[in-house]
Amino acid sequence: MAYQKVTHTSYGGRLKNALSGVAAGFIMLIAGTVLLFWNEGRTVKTTRMLKEAQGVCIELGDPAEINSAADGKMIHACGYAGTEDILTDGQFGISLNAIKLIRSSEYYQWVEHQSTETRDKVGGGQETITTYTYSKEWVGRPVDSSSFEDPEYKGIKNDILLKVDDKTLQAANVSFGAYRLPEGLVSQMNKREPLSVELAPEVVKQYEADFHKEFGGAADVSYVHPSGNVLYLGTNPSHPSVGDVRVTYNKVLPGDVSILAVVCGTSFGEFTAKSGYSFMTLEDGTVSMESMFANEHSSNKTMAWILRVIGLLLVVFGFRNIFNIIVALLKVLPFLGNIAGLGVGLVSWVLGFAWSLVVVAIGWIVYRPVLGVCLLVAAGALIWFLGKKSKEKAAVEAASAPATPAEPAPAPEKL
Repeated sequence: MAYQKVTHTSYGGRLKNALSGVAAGFIMLIAGTVLLFWNEGRTVKTTRMLKEAQGVCIELGDPAEINSAADGKMIHACGYAGTEDILTDGQFGISLNAIKLIRSSEYYQWVEHQSTETRDKVGGGQETITTYTYSKEWVGRPVDSSSFEDPEYKGIKNDILLKVDDKTLQAANVSFGAYRLPEGLVSQMNKREPLSVELAPEVVKQYEADFHKEFGGAADVSYVHPSGNVLYLGTNPSHPSVGDVRVTYNKVLPGDVSILAVVCGTSFGEFTAKSGYSFMTLEDGTVSMESMFANEHSSNKTMAWILRVIGLLLVVFGFRNIFNIIVALLKVLPFLGNIAGLGVGLVSWVLGFAWSLVVVAIGWIVYRPVLGVCLLVAAGALIWFLGKKSKEKAAVEAASAPATPAEPAPAPEKL
Protein backbone atom coordinates (compact mmCIF):
# COMPACT_ATOMS: atom_id res chain seq x y z
CA MET A 1 0.00 0.00 0.00
CA ALA A 2 1.29 3.47 -0.91
CA TYR A 3 2.42 5.80 1.84
CA GLN A 4 1.55 9.50 1.60
CA LYS A 5 3.05 12.54 3.22
CA VAL A 6 1.26 15.90 3.16
CA THR A 7 3.09 19.18 3.67
CA HIS A 8 1.75 22.73 3.70
CA THR A 9 3.51 25.87 2.53
CA SER A 10 2.22 29.32 3.46
CA TYR A 11 1.92 32.20 1.03
CA GLY A 12 4.95 33.83 2.64
CA GLY A 13 6.90 30.59 2.32
CA ARG A 14 6.04 30.37 -1.39
CA LEU A 15 7.23 33.93 -1.96
CA LYS A 16 10.47 33.12 -0.13
CA ASN A 17 10.98 30.04 -2.30
CA ALA A 18 10.22 32.07 -5.41
CA LEU A 19 12.83 34.67 -4.43
CA SER A 20 15.39 31.88 -3.97
CA GLY A 21 14.33 30.62 -7.38
CA VAL A 22 15.12 34.02 -8.90
CA ALA A 23 18.73 33.73 -7.71
CA ALA A 24 18.92 30.17 -9.05
CA GLY A 25 17.39 31.40 -12.32
CA PHE A 26 20.13 33.98 -12.84
CA ILE A 27 22.76 31.32 -12.15
CA MET A 28 21.13 29.00 -14.72
CA LEU A 29 20.86 31.85 -17.23
CA ILE A 30 24.55 32.71 -16.84
CA ALA A 31 25.59 29.04 -16.99
CA GLY A 32 23.51 28.42 -20.12
CA THR A 33 24.88 31.54 -21.80
CA VAL A 34 28.49 30.60 -21.06
CA LEU A 35 27.90 27.02 -22.23
CA LEU A 36 26.31 28.13 -25.51
CA PHE A 37 29.12 30.57 -26.31
CA TRP A 38 31.89 28.16 -25.28
CA ASN A 39 30.33 25.31 -27.27
CA GLU A 40 30.39 27.29 -30.51
CA GLY A 41 34.10 27.97 -30.04
CA ARG A 42 34.73 24.33 -29.15
CA THR A 43 32.84 23.13 -32.22
CA VAL A 44 34.66 25.43 -34.63
CA LYS A 45 38.10 24.74 -33.14
CA THR A 46 37.50 21.00 -33.20
CA THR A 47 36.39 21.15 -36.85
CA ARG A 48 39.48 23.14 -37.79
CA MET A 49 41.68 20.75 -35.82
CA LEU A 50 40.27 17.75 -37.68
CA LYS A 51 40.69 19.46 -41.05
CA GLU A 52 44.25 20.44 -40.16
CA ALA A 53 45.06 16.89 -39.08
CA GLN A 54 43.48 15.36 -42.17
CA GLY A 55 45.44 17.73 -44.37
CA VAL A 56 48.78 16.39 -43.10
CA CYS A 57 47.80 12.81 -42.31
CA ILE A 58 49.69 10.04 -44.14
CA GLU A 59 49.38 6.27 -44.26
CA LEU A 60 51.88 4.55 -42.00
CA GLY A 61 51.81 1.35 -43.99
CA ASP A 62 52.59 -2.00 -42.39
CA PRO A 63 53.19 -1.40 -38.66
CA ALA A 64 55.16 -4.66 -38.45
CA GLU A 65 58.32 -2.60 -38.98
CA ILE A 66 59.32 0.75 -37.49
CA ASN A 67 59.02 3.51 -40.08
CA SER A 68 61.56 6.10 -38.98
CA ALA A 69 60.51 8.45 -41.80
CA ALA A 70 57.06 8.77 -40.18
CA ASP A 71 58.40 9.84 -36.79
CA GLY A 72 56.65 13.03 -35.62
CA LYS A 73 54.02 12.86 -38.35
CA MET A 74 50.27 12.44 -38.20
CA ILE A 75 49.43 8.97 -39.45
CA HIS A 76 46.61 6.55 -40.12
CA ALA A 77 47.31 2.88 -39.61
CA CYS A 78 45.50 -0.43 -39.37
CA GLY A 79 46.91 -3.45 -37.60
CA TYR A 80 46.65 -6.06 -34.88
CA ALA A 81 46.63 -4.92 -31.26
CA GLY A 82 47.92 -7.73 -29.07
CA THR A 83 49.17 -8.33 -25.56
CA GLU A 84 50.79 -11.02 -23.44
CA ASP A 85 49.54 -9.46 -20.18
CA ILE A 86 47.45 -11.62 -17.84
CA LEU A 87 44.63 -9.72 -16.16
CA THR A 88 43.44 -11.05 -12.81
CA ASP A 89 40.36 -10.25 -10.77
CA GLY A 90 41.75 -10.88 -7.28
CA GLN A 91 38.33 -10.97 -5.60
CA PHE A 92 37.24 -14.14 -7.40
CA GLY A 93 40.51 -15.37 -8.87
CA ILE A 94 39.48 -15.00 -12.51
CA SER A 95 42.44 -14.60 -14.90
CA LEU A 96 42.84 -14.38 -18.65
CA ASN A 97 45.00 -12.96 -21.41
CA ALA A 98 43.09 -9.94 -22.66
CA ILE A 99 43.17 -6.23 -23.39
CA LYS A 100 40.47 -5.57 -20.78
CA LEU A 101 38.62 -7.48 -18.06
CA ILE A 102 35.39 -5.71 -17.08
CA ARG A 103 33.39 -6.51 -13.94
CA SER A 104 30.02 -4.92 -13.16
CA SER A 105 27.71 -5.62 -10.23
CA GLU A 106 24.00 -5.39 -9.41
CA TYR A 107 22.20 -5.75 -6.09
CA TYR A 108 18.64 -6.91 -5.43
CA GLN A 109 17.21 -4.21 -3.17
CA TRP A 110 14.09 -2.50 -1.95
CA VAL A 111 13.83 0.79 -3.88
CA GLU A 112 11.75 3.83 -2.99
CA HIS A 113 9.80 5.71 -5.67
CA GLN A 114 7.94 8.95 -5.17
CA SER A 115 5.44 11.09 -7.04
CA THR A 116 4.31 14.56 -6.04
CA GLU A 117 1.01 16.38 -6.50
CA THR A 118 0.55 20.03 -5.52
CA ARG A 119 -2.69 21.84 -4.82
CA ASP A 120 -3.04 25.59 -4.59
CA LYS A 121 -5.14 27.07 -1.81
CA VAL A 122 -7.07 30.33 -1.79
CA GLY A 123 -4.90 32.87 -0.03
CA GLY A 124 -1.69 31.75 -1.70
CA GLY A 125 -0.88 28.65 0.35
CA GLN A 126 0.03 25.30 -1.16
CA GLU A 127 -0.56 21.68 -0.20
CA THR A 128 1.93 19.09 -1.42
CA ILE A 129 1.02 15.39 -1.41
CA THR A 130 3.97 13.07 -1.88
CA THR A 131 3.19 9.40 -2.52
CA TYR A 132 5.88 6.81 -1.78
CA THR A 133 5.84 3.31 -3.24
CA TYR A 134 8.35 0.49 -2.85
CA SER A 135 9.49 -2.39 -5.05
CA LYS A 136 12.28 -4.94 -5.25
CA GLU A 137 14.65 -4.24 -8.14
CA TRP A 138 18.14 -4.90 -9.45
CA VAL A 139 20.18 -1.73 -8.98
CA GLY A 140 23.79 -0.73 -9.57
CA ARG A 141 24.59 0.08 -5.93
CA PRO A 142 23.31 -0.82 -2.44
CA VAL A 143 20.32 1.24 -1.28
CA ASP A 144 20.24 2.77 2.21
CA SER A 145 16.76 1.80 3.45
CA SER A 146 17.16 3.88 6.62
CA SER A 147 16.29 6.96 4.52
CA PHE A 148 12.90 5.56 3.42
CA GLU A 149 9.87 7.67 4.38
CA ASP A 150 7.42 4.84 5.10
CA PRO A 151 8.12 3.59 8.66
CA GLU A 152 7.10 0.09 7.61
CA TYR A 153 9.80 -0.10 4.94
CA LYS A 154 12.27 2.01 6.86
CA GLY A 155 12.60 -0.85 9.32
CA ILE A 156 13.53 -3.27 6.54
CA LYS A 157 17.29 -3.51 6.20
CA ASN A 158 18.68 -3.73 2.69
CA ASP A 159 21.42 -6.25 3.48
CA ILE A 160 23.80 -7.46 0.78
CA LEU A 161 25.69 -10.73 0.70
CA LEU A 162 28.89 -9.13 -0.55
CA LYS A 163 30.04 -5.70 -1.75
CA VAL A 164 31.53 -6.09 -5.22
CA ASP A 165 32.75 -2.86 -6.83
CA ASP A 166 32.62 -2.29 -10.57
CA LYS A 167 36.11 -2.66 -11.98
CA THR A 168 37.94 -2.53 -15.30
CA LEU A 169 41.40 -4.03 -15.63
CA GLN A 170 43.43 -2.96 -18.65
CA ALA A 171 46.60 -4.40 -20.13
CA ALA A 172 49.64 -2.19 -19.63
CA ASN A 173 51.60 -3.58 -22.58
CA VAL A 174 49.73 -3.63 -25.88
CA SER A 175 51.65 -4.07 -29.12
CA PHE A 176 50.69 -2.73 -32.52
CA GLY A 177 53.04 -4.54 -34.83
CA ALA A 178 56.50 -3.21 -33.95
CA TYR A 179 54.94 -0.29 -32.08
CA ARG A 180 53.38 0.03 -28.62
CA LEU A 181 49.92 1.51 -28.09
CA PRO A 182 49.70 4.16 -25.36
CA GLU A 183 47.09 3.90 -22.61
CA GLY A 184 44.95 6.62 -24.23
CA LEU A 185 44.43 4.48 -27.33
CA VAL A 186 44.09 1.16 -25.49
CA SER A 187 41.26 2.65 -23.38
CA GLN A 188 39.31 3.23 -26.61
CA MET A 189 39.25 -0.49 -27.47
CA ASN A 190 35.68 -1.42 -26.53
CA LYS A 191 34.69 -4.49 -28.53
CA ARG A 192 33.23 -6.37 -25.58
CA GLU A 193 32.51 -10.07 -25.42
CA PRO A 194 30.99 -12.13 -22.57
CA LEU A 195 33.60 -13.81 -20.36
CA SER A 196 32.61 -17.27 -19.16
CA VAL A 197 32.92 -17.38 -15.37
CA GLU A 198 34.98 -20.30 -14.08
CA LEU A 199 35.89 -20.24 -10.39
CA ALA A 200 38.53 -22.44 -8.81
CA PRO A 201 37.02 -25.06 -6.43
CA GLU A 202 38.92 -23.63 -3.46
CA VAL A 203 37.48 -20.15 -4.16
CA VAL A 204 33.93 -21.50 -4.27
CA LYS A 205 34.52 -23.49 -1.07
CA GLN A 206 35.83 -20.42 0.78
CA TYR A 207 32.92 -18.19 -0.24
CA GLU A 208 30.37 -20.90 0.57
CA ALA A 209 31.88 -21.30 4.06
CA ASP A 210 31.86 -17.53 4.65
CA PHE A 211 28.24 -17.10 3.51
CA HIS A 212 26.98 -20.04 5.60
CA LYS A 213 28.78 -18.70 8.64
CA GLU A 214 27.26 -15.23 8.26
CA PHE A 215 23.80 -15.97 6.84
CA GLY A 216 23.15 -19.58 7.85
CA GLY A 217 21.08 -21.96 5.74
CA ALA A 218 21.07 -25.72 5.31
CA ALA A 219 24.36 -27.44 4.57
CA ASP A 220 23.20 -28.41 1.07
CA VAL A 221 22.21 -24.82 0.19
CA SER A 222 24.62 -23.18 -2.24
CA TYR A 223 25.25 -19.43 -2.39
CA VAL A 224 27.64 -19.34 -5.37
CA HIS A 225 26.15 -19.92 -8.85
CA PRO A 226 28.33 -19.27 -11.96
CA SER A 227 26.38 -19.33 -15.23
CA GLY A 228 27.75 -18.04 -18.51
CA ASN A 229 29.30 -14.66 -17.87
CA VAL A 230 27.26 -14.07 -14.69
CA LEU A 231 28.26 -14.99 -11.16
CA TYR A 232 25.13 -15.10 -9.00
CA LEU A 233 25.55 -14.81 -5.24
CA GLY A 234 22.38 -15.96 -3.50
CA THR A 235 20.42 -19.08 -2.69
CA ASN A 236 18.14 -19.17 -5.75
CA PRO A 237 18.92 -17.35 -9.03
CA SER A 238 15.35 -18.04 -10.26
CA HIS A 239 13.78 -16.33 -7.22
CA PRO A 240 16.09 -13.56 -6.01
CA SER A 241 15.99 -12.35 -2.42
CA VAL A 242 16.89 -8.94 -1.05
CA GLY A 243 20.67 -8.84 -0.68
CA ASP A 244 21.50 -11.13 -3.60
CA VAL A 245 24.32 -9.98 -5.87
CA ARG A 246 24.73 -10.43 -9.61
CA VAL A 247 28.25 -9.98 -11.03
CA THR A 248 28.66 -9.77 -14.82
CA TYR A 249 31.98 -10.25 -16.60
CA ASN A 250 33.01 -9.06 -20.06
CA LYS A 251 36.32 -9.02 -21.89
CA VAL A 252 38.03 -7.14 -24.70
CA LEU A 253 40.34 -9.44 -26.62
CA PRO A 254 43.27 -8.57 -28.91
CA GLY A 255 42.15 -7.76 -32.43
CA ASP A 256 42.42 -5.52 -35.46
CA VAL A 257 42.19 -1.79 -34.84
CA SER A 258 42.63 1.45 -36.78
CA ILE A 259 44.27 4.55 -35.36
CA LEU A 260 44.82 8.25 -36.05
CA ALA A 261 47.78 9.57 -34.08
CA VAL A 262 51.25 11.09 -34.23
CA VAL A 263 54.22 8.69 -34.34
CA CYS A 264 56.47 9.17 -31.32
CA GLY A 265 59.43 6.84 -31.79
CA THR A 266 58.04 3.36 -31.17
CA SER A 267 54.70 4.59 -29.78
CA PHE A 268 52.08 7.21 -30.55
CA GLY A 269 50.88 10.52 -29.16
CA GLU A 270 48.28 13.21 -29.73
CA PHE A 271 48.12 15.54 -32.72
CA THR A 272 48.08 19.17 -31.53
CA ALA A 273 46.57 21.75 -33.87
CA LYS A 274 47.47 25.45 -34.16
CA SER A 275 44.44 26.23 -32.00
CA GLY A 276 45.89 24.17 -29.17
CA TYR A 277 43.23 21.48 -29.50
CA SER A 278 44.59 17.93 -29.68
CA PHE A 279 43.38 14.40 -30.27
CA MET A 280 44.24 10.83 -31.14
CA THR A 281 41.66 8.16 -31.73
CA LEU A 282 41.17 4.44 -32.23
CA GLU A 283 38.36 2.40 -33.75
CA ASP A 284 37.89 -1.35 -33.58
CA GLY A 285 38.30 -3.15 -36.88
CA THR A 286 39.79 -2.00 -40.16
CA VAL A 287 38.53 1.50 -40.93
CA SER A 288 39.81 3.79 -43.69
CA MET A 289 41.33 7.20 -43.00
CA GLU A 290 38.41 8.97 -44.70
CA SER A 291 35.83 7.08 -42.65
CA MET A 292 37.65 7.74 -39.37
CA PHE A 293 37.81 11.49 -39.99
CA ALA A 294 34.16 11.47 -41.13
CA ASN A 295 33.21 9.73 -37.88
CA GLU A 296 35.13 12.33 -35.86
CA HIS A 297 33.34 15.18 -37.66
CA SER A 298 30.01 13.46 -37.04
CA SER A 299 30.78 13.04 -33.33
CA ASN A 300 31.74 16.72 -33.11
CA LYS A 301 28.42 17.79 -34.67
CA THR A 302 26.45 15.49 -32.39
CA MET A 303 28.20 16.85 -29.30
CA ALA A 304 27.61 20.41 -30.53
CA TRP A 305 23.84 19.84 -30.73
CA ILE A 306 23.71 18.04 -27.39
CA LEU A 307 25.42 20.98 -25.69
CA ARG A 308 23.22 23.48 -27.55
CA VAL A 309 20.09 21.76 -26.27
CA ILE A 310 21.47 21.68 -22.71
CA GLY A 311 22.39 25.36 -22.96
CA LEU A 312 18.94 26.25 -24.33
CA LEU A 313 17.19 24.39 -21.50
CA LEU A 314 19.35 26.13 -18.90
CA VAL A 315 18.44 29.51 -20.38
CA VAL A 316 14.70 28.71 -20.66
CA PHE A 317 14.41 27.37 -17.13
CA GLY A 318 16.56 30.23 -15.91
CA PHE A 319 14.04 32.72 -17.30
CA ARG A 320 11.20 30.65 -15.90
CA ASN A 321 12.69 30.70 -12.41
CA ILE A 322 13.22 34.45 -12.64
CA PHE A 323 9.63 35.16 -13.74
CA ASN A 324 8.05 32.65 -11.34
CA ILE A 325 7.99 35.37 -8.70
CA ILE A 326 5.07 36.85 -10.69
CA VAL A 327 3.23 33.52 -10.55
CA ALA A 328 3.87 33.24 -6.81
CA LEU A 329 2.48 36.74 -6.19
CA LEU A 330 -0.72 35.94 -8.10
CA LYS A 331 -1.25 32.58 -6.37
CA VAL A 332 -3.42 34.40 -3.81
CA LEU A 333 -6.15 33.48 -6.29
CA PRO A 334 -5.10 30.09 -7.77
CA PHE A 335 -6.78 30.63 -11.16
CA LEU A 336 -4.85 33.88 -11.66
CA GLY A 337 -1.61 32.09 -10.78
CA ASN A 338 -2.40 29.29 -13.26
CA ILE A 339 -3.02 31.78 -16.06
CA ALA A 340 0.18 33.62 -15.19
CA GLY A 341 2.04 30.28 -15.13
CA LEU A 342 1.00 29.54 -18.72
CA GLY A 343 2.08 33.01 -19.80
CA VAL A 344 5.42 32.74 -18.00
CA GLY A 345 6.05 29.37 -19.60
CA LEU A 346 5.39 30.71 -23.10
CA VAL A 347 7.44 33.88 -22.57
CA SER A 348 10.31 31.85 -21.08
CA TRP A 349 10.51 29.61 -24.14
CA VAL A 350 10.29 32.51 -26.60
CA LEU A 351 12.86 34.58 -24.71
CA GLY A 352 15.01 31.47 -24.20
CA PHE A 353 15.08 30.74 -27.93
CA ALA A 354 15.78 34.38 -28.79
CA TRP A 355 18.48 34.72 -26.12
CA SER A 356 20.13 31.45 -27.22
CA LEU A 357 20.08 32.49 -30.86
CA VAL A 358 21.74 35.79 -29.97
CA VAL A 359 24.44 34.07 -27.89
CA VAL A 360 25.11 31.47 -30.59
CA ALA A 361 25.14 34.23 -33.21
CA ILE A 362 27.72 36.19 -31.20
CA GLY A 363 29.77 33.02 -30.92
CA TRP A 364 29.54 32.53 -34.66
CA ILE A 365 30.45 36.18 -35.32
CA VAL A 366 33.61 35.56 -33.32
CA TYR A 367 34.37 32.22 -34.97
CA ARG A 368 32.24 32.17 -38.17
CA PRO A 369 31.33 35.80 -39.09
CA VAL A 370 29.04 35.22 -42.11
CA LEU A 371 26.84 32.58 -40.45
CA GLY A 372 26.85 34.59 -37.24
CA VAL A 373 25.39 37.70 -38.87
CA CYS A 374 22.62 35.61 -40.50
CA LEU A 375 21.71 34.04 -37.17
CA LEU A 376 21.72 37.42 -35.43
CA VAL A 377 19.27 38.74 -38.04
CA ALA A 378 17.03 35.69 -37.41
CA ALA A 379 17.08 36.35 -33.66
CA GLY A 380 16.22 40.04 -34.23
CA ALA A 381 13.32 39.02 -36.48
CA LEU A 382 11.98 36.73 -33.76
CA ILE A 383 12.12 39.51 -31.15
CA TRP A 384 10.46 41.98 -33.59
CA PHE A 385 7.70 39.47 -34.38
CA LEU A 386 7.04 38.94 -30.66
CA GLY A 387 6.80 42.70 -30.09
CA LYS A 388 4.51 43.18 -33.06
CA LYS A 389 2.11 40.45 -31.91
CA SER A 390 2.05 41.97 -28.43
CA LYS A 391 1.09 45.40 -29.84
CA GLU A 392 -1.59 43.89 -32.11
CA LYS A 393 -3.10 42.04 -29.16
CA ALA A 394 -3.17 45.25 -27.10
CA ALA A 395 -4.82 47.13 -29.97
CA VAL A 396 -7.51 44.43 -30.38
CA GLU A 397 -8.25 44.47 -26.66
CA ALA A 398 -8.54 48.28 -26.69
CA ALA A 399 -10.88 48.22 -29.69
CA SER A 400 -13.14 45.57 -28.15
CA ALA A 401 -13.46 47.43 -24.83
CA PRO A 402 -16.96 48.96 -24.32
CA ALA A 403 -17.04 52.69 -24.98
CA THR A 404 -17.80 55.00 -22.03
CA PRO A 405 -21.20 56.68 -22.68
CA ALA A 406 -20.97 60.41 -23.14
CA GLU A 407 -22.63 62.58 -20.50
CA PRO A 408 -25.87 64.19 -21.76
CA ALA A 409 -25.68 67.87 -22.61
CA PRO A 410 -27.28 70.11 -19.98
CA ALA A 411 -30.81 71.31 -20.83
CA PRO A 412 -31.11 75.01 -21.77
CA GLU A 413 -32.23 77.27 -18.94
CA LYS A 414 -35.77 78.58 -19.14
CA LEU A 415 -36.27 82.26 -19.13
